[in-house]
Amino acid sequence: MQLKPQDFLVALKLVAWGEQRWTYARLAQELGISVSEAHACIKRGLQAGLLLPNRLSPPDAATAGGALSAQEPMGIYRVTRKRVRRAAEPESEVGADNVVRPHAHNLAEFALHGAKYAFPAEKLPLAVGVPTSHSAPAFAGVFAPGSTDFVWPHPNGSVRGVGVEPLHPSVPFAAMQDAKLYEMLALFDALRVGKARERGMALDRLQALIDPDAPQSAKGAQHG
Repeated sequence: MQLKPQDFLVALKLVAWGEQRWTYARLAQELGISVSEAHACIKRGLQAGLLLPNRLSPPDAATAGGALSAQEPMGIYRVTRKRVRRAAEPESEVGADNVVRPHAHNLAEFALHGAKYAFPAEKLPLAVGVPTSHSAPAFAGVFAPGSTDFVWPHPNGSVRGVGVEPLHPSVPFAAMQDAKLYEMLALFDALRVGKARERGMALDRLQALIDPDAPQSAKGAQHG
């Protein structure tokens, strides 16, 4: 199994949503990917340890249903089997709601220390696009004017700067749908293309967004 950039994008989207209810269809729509790709991203995210399941897997549920059938009449057993089948169906609205959640510690560790090597940045020629890294709107006023702007090239962009190949082609679209996701993606780009001060800020803020319950000592250790 090889982790893909869109798997990391999906994991960050789930962080951005927090406790919101979501389905595969909504996930795909807001990220600009297909429903089948959303399923594949969730599967790889679970295998990589970036996500955690929110309920028992279908085989476990089916086993539980079988155990009940030994003591219950056949009619009740049939109803139980139908309920299990509907819950296990990935496209159903009931079964698809919040099937996984981010593994905050693992995802933060990967985002801060591994993702920039797994998905390295590629700088592009000057272009008009969507601001990223320290140029993103979330960091307005944080850095002094005059520093180089970075952008994801995009026809609907408003800023001219050094182009940065986005984590995934759908990133500019996805970022414009969700301010918190945009902030995390821009912070990730600061880790990939930013200077030392920008990388230090990005480490702290990205850690706080992905794993806010991390011990303070662990957060401070990121600069070591």
